[in-house]
Amino acid sequence: MMPRLLLAVVAGLGLASLAVAAGAQAPAKVPAGGPAGGKDERSQPLTVDADRMERFGKESLVIFTGNVVARQNNSVQYADRMEVYFDEKGDRVLRTISTGSIRIITRDCRTATAKRAEYVDLEQRVLLSGNARVWQDDNVVSGDTITIYLSQDRSIVQGGSQERVKAVFYPREDGKKGGPARPKTQGDPCKN
Repeated sequence: MMPRLLLAVVAGLGLASLAVAAGAQAPAKVPAGGPAGGKDERSQPLTVDADRMERFGKESLVIFTGNVVARQNNSVQYADRMEVYFDEKGDRVLRTISTGSIRIITRDCRTATAKRAEYVDLEQRVLLSGNARVWQDDNVVSGDTITIYLSQDRSIVQGGSQERVKAVFYPREDGKKGGPARPKTQGDPCKN
């Protein structure tokens, strides 16, 4: 088995300086939102752990493969493969594509699963496809694709040719939770 690769970087999306780190140079700190840089999630350090990393400088692409785990600001994403596309200078992530057994757990304890996840920074959009599911507590929404517009706090769920959109919402009484609990796994920041 290959030794595990561990990178810790700071950047706009947390991934932007991976190109620099992969090129064996010191990671640069790139604040989110330009030089002023906010304290939003995109400016927090990101740790990527994978079996292998491959950098393609001319294509501004870094590919992580094998048991990929990306952590940032108490959120975690698991995947079999993650492709990270940068701008020409390698300063900013333009897009990421994750494939395989995708599982995302956010810092506010929302969980998402899919076969493919694509993030487009310019649009602040996440597209989950292939048996996509998102749940928080006991409430769950599933469909063929789920598109999440992060800056708008808006999402669109679409069914496929074989299955329609399904949503299950449990009522809350006296602060008690009803319905089945979401699966919790090792490394889950939302374990009680």
